[in-house]
Parts: sequence; C-alpha cells; structure tokens
Amino acid sequence: MIEAKPVRASQTTITELMIPSYANFGGKIHGGILLSLMDKVAYACSSKHAGAYCVTVSVDKVEFLQPVEVGELVSLHASVNYVGNSSMIVGIRVEAQNVKLGTIAHTNSCYFTMVAKGDDDKPATVPKLILESEEQIRRFIEAIKMKELKRQMREAHDDAKSKIEVQEAATILKNERCIISLD
Repeated sequence: MIEAKPVRASQTTITELMIPSYANFGGKIHGGILLSLMDKVAYACSSKHAGAYCVTVSVDKVEFLQPVEVGELVSLHASVNYVGNSSMIVGIRVEAQNVKLGTIAHTNSCYFTMVAKGDDDKPATVPKLILESEEQIRRFIEAIKMKELKRQMREAHDDAKSKIEVQEAATILKNERCIISLD
C-alpha cells in the first residue's frame, strides 16, 4: 500500500446531462437521482484514494439549495477532505450548468463518509492524506470538528430516545401539529 497520497490524486468530477426521465411531475430533477450521482462520485473519489473497494457509511448535510432542470449539465466535484484509519470523508460540490444561458448554479454541497474494504470484506487501512494548501488543511480540520459534532448528536439522540416516556407525550406534544388517539 502507498503510505500517503495528495488530495489532487483522487479528486474526481463527473458530469451528466439531466434527461426527462430524471424529472419529477414538476419538471425538476428528482433528489434521489442527484443522491445517486453523489454516491457514484464519492465512490470514485474514495476508491482512487484508498486503492480499494469502498462503501458508503453516511451522508451528511444534504441540502438542495436550488432546483436542477431537465437539459442542464450537472457536475459533481469530489475531494477527499479527511482520512482516518479506514474511513474517508469526501466533500462534494454539485453545480448545474445551463448551457444555453451560460449560467452555473451551486445546487448542493454535502459530505459522504466512505470506508475502504479489503478482499476479506473487513475495513482496510487507507493512505494518509498529503495536505498541500491552506484550503485542504482547513477542510481536514473542519472534518475533524464535524466528526465530533456528529458523535455528540448521536449520543444526544440515543439519550433522548431512552428517556422519552409515552406518559409525557401530552406535555411534549402540546404545541405540535399532531393528535394523540390511543384506543
């Protein structure tokens, strides 16, 4: 295995034409189509870095900022922002280009956590990441902070689940848009 690789060695861009079969009834591209493309570019990017088969473990911060239209070219730019022992956080920027108007819109940025797998289907060690710019250093540090926030949120969620009592439901849900109807 190679000991370390620079970010640029695995940066990947995929561009695809948005066709009518990708659209919903409102004429906009389905979010699921875009998520599938993001998953593909995350795989391509992470497997190039790892030199191994990679699987998606989680997807974070998926927000659709602007709709994507039929006929636009969608480019997904992926970069390994962080590496752990077997995991990688891949940052993805999605842009839609209207070739007739010559406009490019940033439609989404998100983060995929990918894990490299060995031939035995167990997590495999990935090369270290060589950071060659201040931007790459910033992204690596941001990813560390995001991992910690995610851990804290997972713990808080687990704690909240374990403490919710159905008897408290009326108080908790008093100002929510729901009706309790237990028979």
